[in-house]
Amino acid sequence: MNESVDQSHQKVPAPVVLLTDFGLQDSYVGVMKGVIATICPPVHCLDLTHAIPPQQVKASSICLGQAYAYFPRGSIFLCVVDPGVGSQRRAIAVECDHCFYVGPDNGLGTELWQHQGIKRCVELTNPDYWLSATISATFQGRDIFAPVAAHLANGVDLRHFGQSFNPASLVQLSPSPLTITAETITGTIDYIDQFGNLISNIAAALVPEACTIYYQNRSIPWVKTYSDRPPGSILALIGSHGFLEIAVNSGNAQTVLKAKIGDRLMVINQP
Repeated sequence: MNESVDQSHQKVPAPVVLLTDFGLQDSYVGVMKGVIATICPPVHCLDLTHAIPPQQVKASSICLGQAYAYFPRGSIFLCVVDPGVGSQRRAIAVECDHCFYVGPDNGLGTELWQHQGIKRCVELTNPDYWLSATISATFQGRDIFAPVAAHLANGVDLRHFGQSFNPASLVQLSPSPLTITAETITGTIDYIDQFGNLISNIAAALVPEACTIYYQNRSIPWVKTYSDRPPGSILALIGSHGFLEIAVNSGNAQTVLKAKIGDRLMVINQP
């Protein structure tokens, strides 16, 4: 068998998918990709987002939970939204049914853990797989997380990266308030996207076909698509993420309504 055929049958590494709050103005994201490419040249680095609001672990957890299923099985999610960098918080790698998580143990993986079975967890204590034994107190994405993600893509087994621990000890974010009765569902605005859409924690399956949506003591028209209301109109619908959201057609609901994370909204059943 000739060499070209052998190469064509080599296994392609699973992609490394980056999620950070670094933005793109500085060199941080590029440096992490450079570290990964040095250790595992064939790997594809994909960007989930680098526009998480600074230090917003809850927002990053929601993004990860909504996105992971759209990536190939075995994908390595390299997540660095890390307000506790340099502290005693654990640096971890987790093997799930569908993918791997590499990042801080600060609750960022909460939404992923809720949807995925966890097979193994390790604390990243083995400096053989860091960039060097001397690490920065402020950029462990470069010095620990990116190298470990690259070595995972190279096929290094999880057990080599450090000490295993019980998944029950993973840090979990507290769920946002959600109250369900026979007549009403009261939920919370959990996330606001770049369009100013207010995304709640009320799943589509909970919302009855005939209902009234209340937010800020006003009734919000319940529609199927943004264009069901005239431009500038406030509306409520089920977004592509599968949750109830409040939006403004061709506008910004966050700006119009002066909305913020944690606001409450109510769905009233109309049998």
